[in-house]
Amino acid sequence: MRVSTTELKTNMGKYIERAAAEDIIITRNGKDVALLTNVRGKKKAALKSLRGIIKGADLTRNEIREERLGRYNENPD
Repeated sequence: MRVSTTELKTNMGKYIERAAAEDIIITRNGKDVALLTNVRGKKKAALKSLRGIIKGADLTRNEIREERLGRYNENPD
């Protein structure tokens, strides 16, 4: 399914629910810009991708979380 960014903003809840069953491609000006998908089976892959960003390959899930939260705490607006 494809939806525009405007349609997504207007009906976000509807598309969040639909993403549990099928992938939703988000378009802007007729071009694909993002993918809204479910997380079943993808959490582990997402965690591994974070390890490449954060220093130290042997970090635990909690250490990764603390590192990411620390980034926000260092730059208060």
